[in-house]
Amino acid sequence: MLVLSRKPGERIMIGENIAITVVRISQGTVRIGVEAPRDMAVIREEVASRDHALPEKEAFEIFLPVSALESPANHI
Repeated sequence: MLVLSRKPGERIMIGENIAITVVRISQGTVRIGVEAPRDMAVIREEVASRDHALPEKEAFEIFLPVSALESPANHI
C-alpha cells in the first residue's frame, strides 16, 4: 500500500483520468472528492461489502464530482 500525506485542496492522480482530492479534514474525518470516468463505479468499501452485486446504474447514483463537495472557501 502506498501511503501519502496531503493537505486540503491537494490531489492524488491515479493514471491519467482519476483524481482524489482532499476536500476537508476535521475531527478525525477526512472528506475526499473523487473525479473518475462516468463508466467507473465509485462506491465506499462498506457498501461494496454489503451489496457486492450492486448494479452499475445504482453505483453511479452515489457518485459525486469533487466540484459538488467543494465550497469556494476551499479554492485558494
